[in-house]
Amino acid sequence: MSQAIATAPAPAPAARPRRGGSEFSPLLRTVKDQGLLDHRPGWYARDIALTLLGIAAVAGGLLLAGPTWWSGLLAVPLAVLSARAAFVAHDAGHAQVTADRRAGRAVQLVHANLLLGMSREWWNDKHNRHHANPNHLDKDPDVAADVLVFAEHQTAGRTGLRGFLTRHQALLFFPLTTLEGLALKLYGVQALLAKDGPYRTRRERLTEGALLLLHFAGYTALLLTALTPVQALVFALVHQMLLGVHLGMAFAPNHKGMDRPDQHEDGDSWGHLRRQVLTSRNIRGGVLTDWFLGGLNYQVEHHLFPSMPRPHLRLAQPAVRAHCRALGIPYTETGFVDSYRQALGHLHEVGAPLREERAGRPE
Repeated sequence: MSQAIATAPAPAPAARPRRGGSEFSPLLRTVKDQGLLDHRPGWYARDIALTLLGIAAVAGGLLLAGPTWWSGLLAVPLAVLSARAAFVAHDAGHAQVTADRRAGRAVQLVHANLLLGMSREWWNDKHNRHHANPNHLDKDPDVAADVLVFAEHQTAGRTGLRGFLTRHQALLFFPLTTLEGLALKLYGVQALLAKDGPYRTRRERLTEGALLLLHFAGYTALLLTALTPVQALVFALVHQMLLGVHLGMAFAPNHKGMDRPDQHEDGDSWGHLRRQVLTSRNIRGGVLTDWFLGGLNYQVEHHLFPSMPRPHLRLAQPAVRAHCRALGIPYTETGFVDSYRQALGHLHEVGAPLREERAGRPE
């Protein structure tokens, strides 16, 4: 990172755009002038190397320790390292890692398909639609009614197991995240096998399928070589559950409970700045928070500049905050614990109609 980028002072608040002009353009110019959209391949190369070395060390530890229940402790660092791989896959999907599209695709294929067993193209398709219309109930796949619901009208007609989950979704949120690691694999395989999946060419589908098979075969072979079948099963479950919780903690507080464009008559006409800032929540913290959440704690900056390299998000924050202040646009930032309180509080509030309905039902 150049010294100019590292020590650049916070810019003065940008002037209001002329009537009819873009609110985002002055901020974009400021960020470009600071060099914050420049790629950082060296930074990512170090991060990737450390992740791969860590995974290799865990694999070696399993093989050296042999079939002992103590080997289960290695599921913890492997879950953390798997989350590191997921963050790199996410960044590569946004072209943050390198300007070379082919190299970026290769990086994402290795980290998503090979290391995680998650389909690159399925993730990109879903995640890009989320970025285009964050927190829009009709357009953002991340807030579509599924296991969880995010608006009261989505609770209508939910009975049985789905009704139970909705009534208690705030309480059950973190237990449900233990399934996220497995869900990412399942959804990717389903998309791969679907005739109308997001894959543009037959070659793309075959490449992704081959890497997914290699992941599952390699993962299974490693565990069954090092452990007994029962130990291998327990290790895999602990690993995937911890990975799911880690990813859930990184993604959960980013948008839940924030403003929704579909709630406003002019929501579909919001410009890029308002669409991304009003629907996103940042999490305050230091180096440890940045590392644990993979930079997603700068959700506002990430949504405004999806291709901005992860280490530059923190540096862009003063300019973004000042620009929003100059325009009178609310910029939401909260503490680590409070972010989950707000997100879970929203889920609890959404489930209220079903709880009230059940409480008023005669025995």
